Amino acid sequence: MDAQAIVDLLKGSYPEGAIEPAPSGDGMPSVYIAREHLQQICFELRDRPELRFAFAADITAVDFMPREPRYEVVLHVASFGAAVGSEVKRLRIKVRVPGTDPRLPTTSAIWPSMNWAERELWDMFGIMLDGHPDMRRILMPDDWEGHPARKDYPVQINKPYKVFEPLQLTPEEFVENVQATRERARQE
Repeated sequence: MDAQAIVDLLKGSYPEGAIEPAPSGDGMPSVYIAREHLQQICFELRDRPELRFAFAADITAVDFMPREPRYEVVLHVASFGAAVGSEVKRLRIKVRVPGTDPRLPTTSAIWPSMNWAERELWDMFGIMLDGHPDMRRILMPDDWEGHPARKDYPVQINKPYKVFEPLQLTPEEFVENVQATRERARQE
């Protein structure tokens, strides 16, 4: 089932622009979903017998700063089919999120496996997930300021580079040190 077939199946229930096919360079069906319709459409993707996208694999985002909408949140879901031997269907869901209001409705009520992945999304990108049961940092310490995966995150590493320094021994001194070490080892 391609992206257009999924869009055609769901299109009648939602207003124009709520779900539309997205370009995909790798052949995986991809759709754009408007963020205000994300939960309703995801429930339908999971519960419709023709689709049954019962498993969400991961969620992440791409920061397109300075473009607006700044973020694209990407969610991968899979349907393992209703019967043994049915084809496995995969779907890439993309949601455009503005930088001025970086928030989405949670999908952890639809797919419980998204709980920690959504916390990671918030921790790294600062995209808040409304309705999430436990929205707190998961990768960074609780007192960390900022979100490291954002393009405007200040990288402030002031650490001197470690430079190779050759040994300051002559070959004769090196041989003497090796012989002395061996002699001490024999005495012990």
